[in-house]
Amino acid sequence: MTIAAFFKILFVALSLGLDVFAVSVGVGMKGASRGVKVRIGAAFATAEVTMTVIGVLLGQAAGRLLGDAAGYLGFAALVGVGGYMVYEARHGTEEGGGFDLSRGFGLFLGALSISLDSLGIGFSILYIGVPLGVSLVFIGVASVVSTTLGLALGRRLGIVAEEAAALWAGIVLILTGLAFAGLKVFHVGA
Repeated sequence: MTIAAFFKILFVALSLGLDVFAVSVGVGMKGASRGVKVRIGAAFATAEVTMTVIGVLLGQAAGRLLGDAAGYLGFAALVGVGGYMVYEARHGTEEGGGFDLSRGFGLFLGALSISLDSLGIGFSILYIGVPLGVSLVFIGVASVVSTTLGLALGRRLGIVAEEAAALWAGIVLILTGLAFAGLKVFHVGA
């Protein structure tokens, strides 16, 4: 793997990690036992990787149908997901909605909500020149680390950090999508 490919997947994994961090801070503000932290970390990482794989499968199908234009569509998906994340962070949504995000249906909904952006990532990941296995490992590790940090620091960081992390995750995804599209246009690093 080249240095350029390493940094590409690192930026993608970190932007996804910021989103997971934001939700984990929210859960961590309520306090959680070690077992709950492990359960949430495992659920979030599994959801992130699973949605990325589903996105990859959709991206492959689009690639067969659309050819080279599918790469640009994937990068547009990154920008769109990032834009939605920025909108959501700025306009506030009721993330938990009364659900207990530490178990059962609430944990499922929480994991699903934080992994929807991974669907867009998966769609575009084939077009950034990083092996899929490496990408999934980076995304899984970033998710576990972000969840762990968010849960551990949640009580101390409070709502300000949660909102800022979600906003920055969206901004990073937008910039990443635009940068990858620019690199593809100029045939750099692929």
